[in-house]
Amino acid sequence: MEERRPSPDELLDRVRRETERSREGKLKIFFGAAPGVGKTYAMLQAARQKRAEGTDIVVGLVETHGRKETEALLVGLETLPRRNVEYRGTALKEFDLDNALLRKPAVILVDELAHTNVPGSRHKKRWKDIYELLGAGISVYTTVNVQHLESLNDVVSQITGVNVRETVPDFLLDRADEIELIDLPPDDLLQRLREGKVYLPEQAAAAVENFFRKGNLIALRELALRRTADRVDEQMQVYRQDKGIKDIWPAGERILVCVGHNPRSVRLIHAARRLAAGLRAEWIAVHVEAPSRVRSSEQDIKQLADHMRLAESLGAEIVTLSGQRMSEEILTYARGRNVTRIIIGKPTHPRWKDKLFGSPLDEIVRGSGDIDVYVISGDVAERHAHREPSARTRTWRKSEWAWSIVTVAASTGVARLLFPYFERLDIAMVYLLGVVFVASRTGKGPSLFTALLSVAAFDFFFVTPYYTFAVSDARYFITFTVMFVVSFVVSRLTLRVRQQAEAARLRERRTAALYNLSRDLVRERGVMRLSEIAMKHIGEVFDSQISILLPADQHRLAAATSGTFAFFPGQQELSVAQWVYEHRQPAGLGSDTLPGAKALYLPLIASGGVIGVIGILPKSARDGFEPEQFHYLEAFANQTAIAIERSFLGEAAQRALLKAETESLRNTLLSSISHDLRTPLSAITGAATTLLQRDVMLDTDSRLDLVKTIQEEADHLNRIIKNVLDMTRLESGAIQVNKEWQSLEEIVGVVLNRLGDRLNDHPVTVNLPGNLPLIPFDGLLIEQVLMNLFDNAIKYAPTGTPLELSASESFYTVTVALADRGPGISPGDEERIFEKFVRGRGTAGGVGLGLAICRTIINAHGGKIWAENREGGGAVFRFTLSAAGLPPAPKREEETSGSSSK
Repeated sequence: MEERRPSPDELLDRVRRETERSREGKLKIFFGAAPGVGKTYAMLQAARQKRAEGTDIVVGLVETHGRKETEALLVGLETLPRRNVEYRGTALKEFDLDNALLRKPAVILVDELAHTNVPGSRHKKRWKDIYELLGAGISVYTTVNVQHLESLNDVVSQITGVNVRETVPDFLLDRADEIELIDLPPDDLLQRLREGKVYLPEQAAAAVENFFRKGNLIALRELALRRTADRVDEQMQVYRQDKGIKDIWPAGERILVCVGHNPRSVRLIHAARRLAAGLRAEWIAVHVEAPSRVRSSEQDIKQLADHMRLAESLGAEIVTLSGQRMSEEILTYARGRNVTRIIIGKPTHPRWKDKLFGSPLDEIVRGSGDIDVYVISGDVAERHAHREPSARTRTWRKSEWAWSIVTVAASTGVARLLFPYFERLDIAMVYLLGVVFVASRTGKGPSLFTALLSVAAFDFFFVTPYYTFAVSDARYFITFTVMFVVSFVVSRLTLRVRQQAEAARLRERRTAALYNLSRDLVRERGVMRLSEIAMKHIGEVFDSQISILLPADQHRLAAATSGTFAFFPGQQELSVAQWVYEHRQPAGLGSDTLPGAKALYLPLIASGGVIGVIGILPKSARDGFEPEQFHYLEAFANQTAIAIERSFLGEAAQRALLKAETESLRNTLLSSISHDLRTPLSAITGAATTLLQRDVMLDTDSRLDLVKTIQEEADHLNRIIKNVLDMTRLESGAIQVNKEWQSLEEIVGVVLNRLGDRLNDHPVTVNLPGNLPLIPFDGLLIEQVLMNLFDNAIKYAPTGTPLELSASESFYTVTVALADRGPGISPGDEERIFEKFVRGRGTAGGVGLGLAICRTIINAHGGKIWAENREGGGAVFRFTLSAAGLPPAPKREEETSGSSSK
């Protein structure tokens, strides 16, 4: 087994993924082949075991279906109340997502993963509710049957003849941390069905004849086993990658599936998903807008959008191409993306169409070269669905047909004027010109009608016998045929050119708009201005009103700016936007989350995370945006997010620069403390010089005064240097806090003893309660805090004024206070005096580091320090220390003596 060391990028990516997953809850799926195998029963058994282990586990929603043995397992488990919902006059009980988020247990049970929520719920599907629970850090137990997997939906339909409507995307199984297969042999399941343990007796009889036929159950069991085995194999591959074991699977596979509005595309998408999962390959869903094809109806466009959304939900990259020939565009794109396999549907139209217009399938197969081509057919139900007239009918406007009639009449009038001077073939060219004119302004139907009407008018007015449809010369039939074919081809070519031009104009408009947005965003600065530019461009392109919402206080969203294209969402819409901001997922109009909202909301995601939300409110009522429009919106949103983040980073850089300049100023001030050092040094030098002069006669008292001056100024100098060194060590992290349980009285005594004669001019009152508990703190550091506070009070308090030291305890917090009767603190400087190099009012010396050191030490202890003015003058400095916890028990005397004897 060959091993290799993972690259740094792989390791960083793995750490990032593990960090993200560590914040989320764990998902466990109880997976079965069919209803009645015991998924819910097994889930409840696992829940009871977890509860016995002490886990906080609750039942969010469990469907017992009247099974007594299942209901018995619910006894003793906390169950959240359901949400009452009224739908079409019927009272329904649904899972209460908000209540579950508020309760926030460690594990929650939510049955029936594939369930569709009642319209008006936050999410259309229950699996999205579960996804939100996972994002909130709540682990989830849930159940699902194999027939509900989206990629297996068509296979299950072929096996059972039942089209399962409620499906879940396959990535949920890939996301699951654990899958437990609940397996039951078909004979045992049928026996449970007959005993009434799955359905009521009258329902059970019908089920045995339909879905629960033994052959169906065997096939479904095989699907469930295979899917579980695939999951185990995926876990093995992840393990191999994490351990750096070389992958033995073929690499570089990429699959392309051709998608259209035909309902058979669903099966192609499912097949591509299964093939990609088996090969561990990327896959792309491609649709080609070929002007040579029939213009799609509104129903076709909607169905195509559904198919593209389905492919995207299953993990595909979706791409829309445009070109004259579908086969050429697919092959060109496939070669450009190194596609190894193409999946395309088997044609169901008559073969003569391929002979007449060409076969895209045949062209792809012949031009594929080294690319493998898979041709897959749809089932009967899909073909019937495709033939429904509602899916193919186009409503033509009356004006288009009027154009046909008017154009043929005008061509006939011009031809009558030219008939005496030109040949009949020249007259036919006038009608061809009319056909081109109509084709350039209408659709296929009116163009074909114009060609037929032109041939009829040519025969009626210009072929003998005149004013009848009779033809005297059979050769004119060839003329009519050629004229009609030429008219038809010309109309098709004109339509193709026009549609290509329309598609090109639309793409060019959107690309130009994206370019203009990028260009304008680069030129501007400031969040307000950038938001206005983004709203203007997006509003014009998508004919919508825009709202850019950025976090304000406590991460609550607020509109960034106003303008012509702006709208201000109400409270309900703001709650949707807040959900988008917190979950980094789109929501609102046309989405699967909170679809009842009036606008679509997209997260503004930049490199640093979500920086806001953009809301798009269409001016015209619609169900939502098409997939291509949605991706364009995402592109616009990404550009906006990058620009706003750039503005934020610019402001942060400006603040950093200002801070650096401030630090530079502080360093300059630090270098200027030579003035404060010069004063004690001058005093020391002067006193020492006097003592050393032999010609100066000093008495004993004078000599003692000079020596005392040297000592006092040396102590002053030592305190200045010590404060500077302590501040440097604290900021660099060189000083570690070593907490020990000790008495505050002992530290106060040490400080007062060290201050000694410096307190002669300030009587000190100490008020420490006798029941003050032991406190965990670093004795040396807290001693330094008290020394600095006393030193500060001595410098600023007038001679003879008292100093008062007190302490109190409340809720496991000890508060120490030192009060003086000095000049007090200037209004507004209560916080500023704790900054470096800041000194209070007055003429006292020092470099302004003592209080900054105090705050750093107290913060390192988890407390806080502050200052305020006293009534009657003076200031009081207070700091807190936590007394939570229990001090260690003292050693017994026997143990101490025994240890000493050893």
